[in-house]
Amino acid sequence: MAECFTRFSCLLDVGTVENAARALDIYNDLMAQNAAEDPPAEPFLLSIEPEHGPTRLWMRDPGTADPQLLITFVTRCAEAFGLAGRWGFQWAGIASEPRIDGFSGGAHVLDLTTGQTIEWMSSGRWLADRLAAQGNRIWI
Repeated sequence: MAECFTRFSCLLDVGTVENAARALDIYNDLMAQNAAEDPPAEPFLLSIEPEHGPTRLWMRDPGTADPQLLITFVTRCAEAFGLAGRWGFQWAGIASEPRIDGFSGGAHVLDLTTGQTIEWMSSGRWLADRLAAQGNRIWI
């Protein structure tokens, strides 16, 4: 039986080194809250890497992770640090072995000022909608 994974890797610039250090506390608090959930969401990894700069957080899956948990984290950072503008990321959904429905993906754009989603999309839903609009049978 195939296992399904959600993969992503993205950056968030929090503006200052002090904010980056505080972001680690926000992350640890969120991961503790998540661990108390039943069931918990699949966590993501967070680090500050020299090649990305001292104010950029590198967020990525450890093999699979829940994109909504990432969105919650980014929203909390935006609120805590007064971040503005747009931020987004994309993800891939993959299966551990070939399956007809084993591949997907998507993207999400946030307004950091308000914490609101501007737009998001799922490639699987996008494809199904386009095929159905033409009256085609859906073969995905």
